[in-house]
Amino acid sequence: MSIELPPDFAKWLALREPADVAARSTELVDTLRTALPGHGPLVVHDLGAGTGSLGRWLAPLLPGAQHWILYDQDPDLLARACAGMPATAADGAPITVETRQGDLTRLTAAELADAALVTASALLDMLTVEELDRLVAACAEAGCPALFLISVTGAVRLTPADPLDGEVAAAFNAHQRRTVGGRRLLGPDAVDACVAAFARHGVDVQLRPSPWRLGSEQAALTTEWFTGWLDAAREQRPDLTVHTDEYARRRLAEAESGRLGVLVGHVDLLALLR
Repeated sequence: MSIELPPDFAKWLALREPADVAARSTELVDTLRTALPGHGPLVVHDLGAGTGSLGRWLAPLLPGAQHWILYDQDPDLLARACAGMPATAADGAPITVETRQGDLTRLTAAELADAALVTASALLDMLTVEELDRLVAACAEAGCPALFLISVTGAVRLTPADPLDGEVAAAFNAHQRRTVGGRRLLGPDAVDACVAAFARHGVDVQLRPSPWRLGSEQAALTTEWFTGWLDAAREQRPDLTVHTDEYARRRLAEAESGRLGVLVGHVDLLALLR
């Protein structure tokens, strides 16, 4: 799998990091902790690590010594992620880090044999059903828990509401499911596909909602999110471009001034295989 990333992707990841932190389910982490081995360093495989937001959030919540293996296709992002990881856990135990650049959809059970946990944030929607099936099969064969966070559901609510919101949302969700480079992306179908894939391996999955709730204090993120949301919808349906001009101007003014509230639906998922 190779995903073409925009040149300012690191900036986007930094902008969204506080919203991800606020949304992720600590309840699932509490459940996970009870299933983790109590000896040796915890080996955590972080898939699509980006700039390391997930590691910065999760490592302090896990017990004892840890060794993180960060995967991404972009070497610059991996360097940032490695540099930003905490050196110690909350109890003072050491945290070590290594990076692996390449195609994370080709991971095998053998590569995960040492894993105490496989985790990822905002990744599943960018996979195909075949890639997700391979990833789930690798986790199941390796017998390691999987914690997949901030997966989009397609649900969006803007406040105040506008008659065009639903039409744009439908076009955006279709864009999330588009075929690119011969790969048909799962988009908002990813969570259901993941639950079904684990079920085929006899594994139950726990789900928790993890929506973004953006208000006046997140005006910069709201503005950037809305711009990308509308651009993707227009790319999917070029006919939207003409009759959403006034809508775009009005909504952007509301976003920039902090008057636009946005709820973006996500779900967190925990599969316990041990």
